[in-house]
Amino acid sequence: MIEVTAEDIESVLDLSSLENRLEGLKVSYREGDPYPHILLENFLDPEAYRRSVEEFKDLDNQNWTNYIHANERKFSHNDSAEWGPTLQSVLRELNSPRFVSFLGEMIGVKDLVCDPSLEGGGLHQSTNGGFLNIHADFTVHPHHRHWRRRANLLLYLNEDWKSEYGGDLELWAKEMSHCVEKVAPLGNRALIFTTDADSFHGHPEPMTCPEGVARRSLALYYFTIEESPDIRSTNYRARPGDGLHAIPIYLDRQLLRCYDWMKRRLGLSDELVSKLFRGKDRLTRRGDKH
Repeated sequence: MIEVTAEDIESVLDLSSLENRLEGLKVSYREGDPYPHILLENFLDPEAYRRSVEEFKDLDNQNWTNYIHANERKFSHNDSAEWGPTLQSVLRELNSPRFVSFLGEMIGVKDLVCDPSLEGGGLHQSTNGGFLNIHADFTVHPHHRHWRRRANLLLYLNEDWKSEYGGDLELWAKEMSHCVEKVAPLGNRALIFTTDADSFHGHPEPMTCPEGVARRSLALYYFTIEESPDIRSTNYRARPGDGLHAIPIYLDRQLLRCYDWMKRRLGLSDELVSKLFRGKDRLTRRGDKH
């Protein structure tokens, strides 16, 4: 078997083709409802996509951070040095000055910057029972006070994803009255959307994928550097009809706001909070059995 290195991978993305379509993509993005967004199918070169899927590690790898609490159940891995060569090449391309410039032009934001630290981003996966309640993302980078979050790029890395598994990303109206659009996490599909304080999204229903199947993606966030952007923590919201389920959503949101405050001022890591949430989840499960 010949070992593949990042240098062996010439191209993961036909950026020239995207640049040639820029004017049309700008219109499609701007007209997205309920907030600006766009779907780009067959995003990666087919061979780069195939290799990326092969390199995506299972959860038995010890370096996944868990986000397990009342508002989500998922895992992330943002140490790109431990990724395979193709995934590293994809990350390098999507954080390159040329791609970031193209992205800024498409979404209508000048001087866009990437986040090399992958704070909150990187590789994500959720297994059976995984969910993510409807929310608007944090608005300012936790470790860079002047970095205002402007856009998300989600690249789905799921082979043969079936609709009965669930996991569609729901885009909700700004007043949280109803879901406007659902995006299935189909392989090699990229979703790019604006991250304002009311860009509500999530996949709140627990998934029903079989053992050995996970909802997998690469999540990248882009920012602008501004004098004094408004700071808001991740804002989880209950849906109409959630009833009493709205209570733990609200309480967990307050807990996360406290954590966000400490994270910004004390430099706490997601790895630490991951351990705390894991312990809290075990205690909750134990209590549920009695």
